[in-house]
Amino acid sequence: MDALLKEPPATGAGRKLHPLAYGIERIGLVSLRFPYLVAAVLTVAAILAAFGIGRIQVDDSLSQLFRSNTPEFHQYEDVTKRFPSSEYDVLVVIEGDTLLSRDNLGKLRDLVTDLQLIDGTRGIISLYSARQPPEGNHIPAPLFPDPLPEGAAYDQLIQKVMGNEILRGKLLSLDGKLTLAVLALDPAVVQSNKLRDVVGEIRKTMTEDLAGSGLSAELSGVPVMQLEIRNAVERDRIVYNALGFLGGCLIAILFFRRISFMIIAAAPPLLAILLSLGMLGWLDFRLNMFLNVMTPLIMVISFSDSMQLTFATRDRIIAGQSKAEALRTAIHIVGPACVLTHATAGLSFVALTFSNSDLIRSFGEAGLIATLIALVSVLTIIPLLGMFLLRREAAFVARIKGADLAVDALRRFCGWIAARMVSRPGLYSLIGLIVVIGLGSIYANLQPRYHLADQVPDKQRAVQANRELDAKLTGAQPVDVLIEFPKGQSLYAPQTLATIAEVHSIVEKQAGIGNVWSLETLRRWLAQKIGKSDVATLKQYVGYLPKYLVERFISDKQDAVIVEGRLPDVDSSQLLPVVDSLDKKLAAVRAEHPGYEIAVTGLAVIAAHNSASMIEKLNRGLTIEIVFVAAFIGLAFRSFSVMLASIMPAVFPVFSAGAALWLFGQGLQFASVVALTVSFGLGLSATIHFLNRLRLEDKPGEDPSIGVERATILVGPALILTSIVLACGLAMTIFSQLPSLRLFGWLSSFAMLTALIADLFILRPTIMLLLRWTRNRNWN
Repeated sequence: MDALLKEPPATGAGRKLHPLAYGIERIGLVSLRFPYLVAAVLTVAAILAAFGIGRIQVDDSLSQLFRSNTPEFHQYEDVTKRFPSSEYDVLVVIEGDTLLSRDNLGKLRDLVTDLQLIDGTRGIISLYSARQPPEGNHIPAPLFPDPLPEGAAYDQLIQKVMGNEILRGKLLSLDGKLTLAVLALDPAVVQSNKLRDVVGEIRKTMTEDLAGSGLSAELSGVPVMQLEIRNAVERDRIVYNALGFLGGCLIAILFFRRISFMIIAAAPPLLAILLSLGMLGWLDFRLNMFLNVMTPLIMVISFSDSMQLTFATRDRIIAGQSKAEALRTAIHIVGPACVLTHATAGLSFVALTFSNSDLIRSFGEAGLIATLIALVSVLTIIPLLGMFLLRREAAFVARIKGADLAVDALRRFCGWIAARMVSRPGLYSLIGLIVVIGLGSIYANLQPRYHLADQVPDKQRAVQANRELDAKLTGAQPVDVLIEFPKGQSLYAPQTLATIAEVHSIVEKQAGIGNVWSLETLRRWLAQKIGKSDVATLKQYVGYLPKYLVERFISDKQDAVIVEGRLPDVDSSQLLPVVDSLDKKLAAVRAEHPGYEIAVTGLAVIAAHNSASMIEKLNRGLTIEIVFVAAFIGLAFRSFSVMLASIMPAVFPVFSAGAALWLFGQGLQFASVVALTVSFGLGLSATIHFLNRLRLEDKPGEDPSIGVERATILVGPALILTSIVLACGLAMTIFSQLPSLRLFGWLSSFAMLTALIADLFILRPTIMLLLRWTRNRNWN
């Protein structure tokens, strides 16, 4: 082993090898020949990229994941435009044991009044929206008189409030300890940068008006969750970029023992991030829950290969070459593998572009662009910085020889592993196959999962407010039944009102749905309180309602209405039976009233119907990708043995991560499937770099075990370091406030480490066994 440790890297042992990357790696030689010109071009590109980054905006829409060119999604978008309600509602959740005390009701009245005065609001629905039964032709008086009564009269008022059919279980919990106020915002405010200021003013008003009441108040609703997503995305981008980069730099300087080598290894990721984000900005990509992870992905893609090239350059300088010769040799030896690793990562992103989700598809497109930029950055910047920064090579060699303890320790460890793996390749290959099959069977049983709360920062107050609504007011997620009238039928036509009444009745009787509102709510109230259900009275009282309230349930042209209910925020697999059952029951209404278009819609409905199929399609795409990439690697190396040998190391991290999800009781989510898809491409980095080196070290007529050991010893330390850098970079997302990104981070990091295990303990014996079989067959 000592002889192998001291042996300089080979360059093909005198054999003529086919070009592995068709000479693409020669891009790096341009920097050696024209360093000042390349430096000038990169400087201009960096300046343009900085302006491009300034153009990036955040896409915080909760529906972005399901945005697609499908009739169901177009209908959902149409409903949100015609009935501007749930997408623009701030839910004010107020709770406390003394909620209905006289003093606190006075404070609540002040709060409701002040909230309506905030610039950017359109109106509010609250306890104080309730009315007394109408008397004659007068407008119904408020349920809560001003001033509030005292003593026995106040107790009678509270009894009346607790039994009010408009409030009970809808705006007031059954125990009287929680109330909901729905504050409608101007759509223009929600879609602009003013949202932060408006929500801030709402919070300030709540704090001031409820001071000393002992009540707790939280905000939820789509606008608030959008704002929290926006804040989390902007914060996360800074945090895990900085932490991931710092971790990579510390690892680099620890092992390279020279700051110049650390800069050479760390600069390409920095420039790749700058150029990639700048390009995405100029191409009008929006930063969202998935694109937010693009920066650590760019870092790990480029850091992996920059470490490989820097390590190879350092080895050649220690072996006695000048810096120019060392850089040129590193590009020729390691460069082709760098091209292939970026190609496989690019193929992983290409697989995502076939998703039905616009969000995931744009993530795939952005990832492909970033991968190409990262490849060019690595190949051009390392030789450029090497020429400018490496000085006094002889002094460095004299100082490092005999004192390179960390790298030597890694090499001895790699040699120890390789010696044991090649000693009994058949046994270890069989063990690897059994383990992969076992993990694969677990992975195959994972079920799709989708939860709205996974898109929202779970350490913020909106999620807690939603939990309270789920527990006491049937939920915060709206589900809408759209009723469109046939031509010639008006809103107040008898058949139209009958249709609305039947749909309303079915929705409120559907298990799992509560808090149902529609025009039928007003009609029933009039019938119960004054005994009138005629059209004239109904029209009259609709006219009394404020415009923002009417728009929630009746379209501007009065050609459609909405029956709205609420659902708890549970997994989509639990929502789907509820939605399907409701739609099935509505079939009878459709048959009884031909011409009336009745459709169940809403974000929860879209998620329940589409999440499982979208996740399953992504998972099938990953399976196809594994087969395709294995064939691509075999074609690149022009070896059937290499193709077979790359399969188990490629699928092992995917199946291991799936087993980890199963162990923690989690299914396949959007974030986990995307993480596995991308990790598969990134995890192949170690495999490709080893196979590339084995291709150079393996000599005809020699026992393949010698080439496997030599390649492992020479390339192993860099592979271990780069895998650690990959894992550390991706693990930084565990600091995210978004549950989906935390899942993406730890799962990707876990997959990186298992990819290293597969490379050391599965790839070595497998390729050894296949090479022996191939040569024995040829000799016979």
